[in-house]
Amino acid sequence: MATILVHVMPKPEILDPQGKAVGSALARLGFADVEQVRQGKRFEITVDGEVTDEVLAKVREAAETVLSNPVIEDVVQVKVVGSGCGCGGHGGHGDHGHGHGGHGLTRIADGAVPVGATLAEGAALTNGNKDLLA
Repeated sequence: MATILVHVMPKPEILDPQGKAVGSALARLGFADVEQVRQGKRFEITVDGEVTDEVLAKVREAAETVLSNPVIEDVVQVKVVGSGCGCGGHGGHGDHGHGHGGHGLTRIADGAVPVGATLAEGAALTNGNKDLLA
């Protein structure tokens, strides 16, 4: 079994009243350095077996069509974090040393491979080969 995290955030141009309320509460509680808060959603999806490019594509499709409202939200990250991710380097531990707390589908400005990238592209990006995005 493997776990895939999906993070969804309001589009930048959309007002975020929940984030604004949290930001105001933080300021009242003495966290004066907090400039802005945006509140999003995190989904933990457990799949049976290894995460292949096909499985990842299905999860991305679900993220963009069911887990988010594409009119007001963006899927900002799809990340494999559990065992069975195809790396062969762990035996059931969530954080297994691929950097940034999970599998190698990380490391671009916001810590995620673009939603359209494949598992192989994600691994290459983690190893520093960022020309795949050009």
